[in-house]
Amino acid sequence: MNIKSLLKYTLRFLFLQSLLTYITIYYFDNYLIPDTDIYSDLKGYTFRDQIDANLFEDASRFLPFVSENFIKIDIFIGVFIFAFLILLYSTKFYTYVNELTFSLDRNYSGEYFSIYLTWTSSLMVFLTMFRLSNLISRGYLLIFTFLIPVVLLVFRNSEFLSSLIGRPITEENYITFNLKDDSLFRKLRIMTFRKNLKDFDVKNINNSESIINSIDKVNKINNVNLIILNFENRKTISKKLEGYLINLNKKVLIISKNPIKFNNYFINRSEEISGYTLTYFNNDIQYGSKYILKRIIDLILSIFAIIIFSPFFVLIALYLLLLDGYPAIIRQERIGLHGQTFKMLKFRTMKKDSHKQREELQRKSTHDKEIFKLDNDPRIIQGAHIIRRLSLDELPQFFNVLTGNMSIVGPRPLFAEDTLLFSESYMRRLNVLPGITGLLQINERNTSEFSTWFKYDIEYIENWSIFLDLKIILMTPFSLFKKEEKGI
Repeated sequence: MNIKSLLKYTLRFLFLQSLLTYITIYYFDNYLIPDTDIYSDLKGYTFRDQIDANLFEDASRFLPFVSENFIKIDIFIGVFIFAFLILLYSTKFYTYVNELTFSLDRNYSGEYFSIYLTWTSSLMVFLTMFRLSNLISRGYLLIFTFLIPVVLLVFRNSEFLSSLIGRPITEENYITFNLKDDSLFRKLRIMTFRKNLKDFDVKNINNSESIINSIDKVNKINNVNLIILNFENRKTISKKLEGYLINLNKKVLIISKNPIKFNNYFINRSEEISGYTLTYFNNDIQYGSKYILKRIIDLILSIFAIIIFSPFFVLIALYLLLLDGYPAIIRQERIGLHGQTFKMLKFRTMKKDSHKQREELQRKSTHDKEIFKLDNDPRIIQGAHIIRRLSLDELPQFFNVLTGNMSIVGPRPLFAEDTLLFSESYMRRLNVLPGITGLLQINERNTSEFSTWFKYDIEYIENWSIFLDLKIILMTPFSLFKKEEKGI
């Protein structure tokens, strides 16, 4: 295990140790051993008094070297949780989820009850050892046996937690190349949880250009998360295809009878199954723990922003309703993470039915075809220029952030027709959550040059980190007053 993985497991262990200890102590104090009388005729003789007496008696017999200050039920609970997690981490079923295994189980019941049995048996041993079982409520104890495994299942890996906060793997799609319908590899866990979008039958598997074009074509109109390629007897792939798959920033599974010799050094893992070599790498930029941390920051900041800017929501809505009627807020179909479409919210600063003039006005535009923007757009409602200049029309997009369709920081979400004009390399912008603000907005937010958009979007993708997001958020308010008119 490398240092990065060891650090990851250690941090998760310490987090679970703290969380489970807190939950257990809280539950014991409030439900299992509350500070109440055991018998109505024994006033002042409580559950805790009996437990403390048991602990002191056992400590004097078996732990005489331990100070009386440490003979407390809370400390014993903490030690029990620590021992339990050591036991749990020694089991492969909890610490390692291998997507390259065969599984048709699409639910978490099997994983939950494996954890449940381990937890319950450990808990019963603890209660018996410290003579607590005859002093606590059986009903609350039964509930408690189900509670902790739920917490452990949620934090077992990033996959489950990601699904809870907006990115379930059951909504992810995959495409295949030269994989037969009856192939045993279709039973792999990595595929059974995801939806099959399209199967390609490429007669000449050496034709890298054909594979790249096929992926790019589907990627422009569908939400694609996983690429599966069956190379049969091939031992190498072209440098162009290899580079394309690496920079695609998606999950890629290569199936071959022989180990593939790659031209580049990158992180991947291989497994031998049924005489085939399965090579898998995940270059998804915002995935797993990184995605979870980004979503938590987005949720906190978006809730805070909605509360702070609520007066502006009311004032802007009333102003637009008075000048141009209903609706004040519109829903536009945009392209989000991995090509998934969603309805983006924004204040309607353009006159009604302005979209019908887009095609005619676009022919008059002197800017790059990938960016539809007019210097003096006649469709804007009177007085709404200031709303657009200060990006106040984008305030409703904080609700898009709450639902998980957008992030606070990321490339601006564009229309489907704009996406069709993207080159293969620029399609990478769809592999991160679209955002309200980004590198473009804090540097050259009013640019009409597509090359500038391309430069900042790719720079953001290749250098993305939580720290970069926070830096952009802090700099965004200062960028609002740089120029008079904002982009699209």
